[in-house]
Amino acid sequence: MWDAVLQWLPGSVRAVLGRVSGEWPDRAEEIRIREGRPLELVASNDYAFVGPDGRTTRQPEGAFRPSRDDCLKLLDRVTNHSVYTMEEQLRRGYITVPGGHRIGLSGRAVLDRGAIRTLQQIGGFNVRIAREARGCAAGVVPLLWNAEARRPHHTLIVSPPQRGKTTLLRDAARLLSAGGWADGAGFGGERADRARKVGIVDERSEIAALVDGRPSFDVGPRTDVLDGCPKAEGMMLMIRAMSPEVLVVDELGRPEDAEAVLEALHAGIAVLATAHGRDLADVRGRPSLAPLFEAKVFGRIVTLTPSGPTGAVLDVRDAEGRRLEAPPARPVNIRGLGGST
Repeated sequence: MWDAVLQWLPGSVRAVLGRVSGEWPDRAEEIRIREGRPLELVASNDYAFVGPDGRTTRQPEGAFRPSRDDCLKLLDRVTNHSVYTMEEQLRRGYITVPGGHRIGLSGRAVLDRGAIRTLQQIGGFNVRIAREARGCAAGVVPLLWNAEARRPHHTLIVSPPQRGKTTLLRDAARLLSAGGWADGAGFGGERADRARKVGIVDERSEIAALVDGRPSFDVGPRTDVLDGCPKAEGMMLMIRAMSPEVLVVDELGRPEDAEAVLEALHAGIAVLATAHGRDLADVRGRPSLAPLFEAKVFGRIVTLTPSGPTGAVLDVRDAEGRRLEAPPARPVNIRGLGGST
């Protein structure tokens, strides 16, 4: 994965990072490239600057400093040599490249009637490295089964940024699509682990990372993906066009997202989603998601630890906020996770 990410970087930066040894290539979550400032690597609760020889240090002095030309070449590469065709992505402040890696951007905002229209004078890049972690949701998916409805519970995965939400969501989609995750157990008279039709609405191209119509990640054999579409519109389109049994979306946050989830509920479709938040109380307090909690939509709420190992599950609770059971003896741990989180 490290080598695949380096291919997106300009030659001088790529050469420096290609000299990095030790554990950093395996555990780096972000590569921070700032014009004229120290090149930085970031991992869970850790960081290091990188010298021209590839050595890592906590001291910014002597670190490699990307030039203006380096930044222009990187921007040209990630926008496929046409900044103007990427205005929507620039307005959002990031570009997702093949492989699901998200490149955050910082620079000068250009406003139109008080709203951001695009970014200019871009001199800061945050390359968030996406990694697949097959099997990381194996201990969680059995807890999501709704025996009464004979389908998975509507589920919300909660954590701060970069703690593993998207990776856990992706693997849950894969397991539900592939089936066979319950070791042959029967739940409420039906095999809960039969393969399901799964629909992924991938607004940021991070869950499946579609390239030329094909997912970059394994999201299961019975999964259909709608890429680059706003979640609310995408959920309605997926319901009408692909009749999924399970609908998967990332990062609920707008009122229209909540409305679309309610529509899916009325259609009898299980929804698996994520939301940013330090804990359950934090997410409950968000006005845009309040209607979902008031209606007790989510039968299962999975919270990831805000610190410690990336991707470790803190607990799984029901709609009333009651803890179901302790997480598996070996906590889900997406080691070295970065990027699509």
